[in-house]
Amino acid sequence: MNMAKKAPVGQPPAPTQTSEMGQSISFSADHLANQFLIAMPGMVDPNFAGSVIYLFEHTERGAMGLVVNRPTELDMGALFEKIEIKLEAEPVSDQPVYFGGPVQIERGFVLHEPTAEVLYSSSLAVPGGLTMTTSKDVLEAVAAGNGPSKFLMTLGYAGWSAGQLEEEITLNGWINVPLSQEQMIDIIFDTPSSQRYERTMGHLGFDPSHLSGEAGHA
Repeated sequence: MNMAKKAPVGQPPAPTQTSEMGQSISFSADHLANQFLIAMPGMVDPNFAGSVIYLFEHTERGAMGLVVNRPTELDMGALFEKIEIKLEAEPVSDQPVYFGGPVQIERGFVLHEPTAEVLYSSSLAVPGGLTMTTSKDVLEAVAAGNGPSKFLMTLGYAGWSAGQLEEEITLNGWINVPLSQEQMIDIIFDTPSSQRYERTMGHLGFDPSHLSGEAGHA
């Protein structure tokens, strides 16, 4: 069985809306949204083997998330050159751009710490969790040094059609890990990418090497 099919569920979910008073109307997430998914050791899809995914949508229509532990060879400095944004905040220049998933790999997604108010034109604020922004203005803010201090830039996302993720979990392809906002921020933004899988799995209280090697097979 191939986990997390490459065919997109559709467009990424609509961003949060802003009222006339400037207050964010939070996106209502159901089921496993705002949780981590950990690929089981037997995951057969090379796109997701060893991956940790932050799930920002899970409804009856399907699910979407971002892989948060797969840095690419592209760094933020090179990305800003490609999109012609002048980078003034040098500390972010060497920060890697991540592989967020196999769907729409030409499109950028910025996962960042929540803000007190809506600052960008296309953001999805997951209640109790993080914010995912797809508009260029967040990168312009980062380049100028006044964007979110904790962020992760990905290209592409992971998408599941209706009922697909539930089936893959039943077949032991994934384990879902609910954590507090503080724990998620620590893992995604403050833990080295090579340690995020083990750190996330550690919250379950057992060693992933003890899991069945057949997990992830239909």
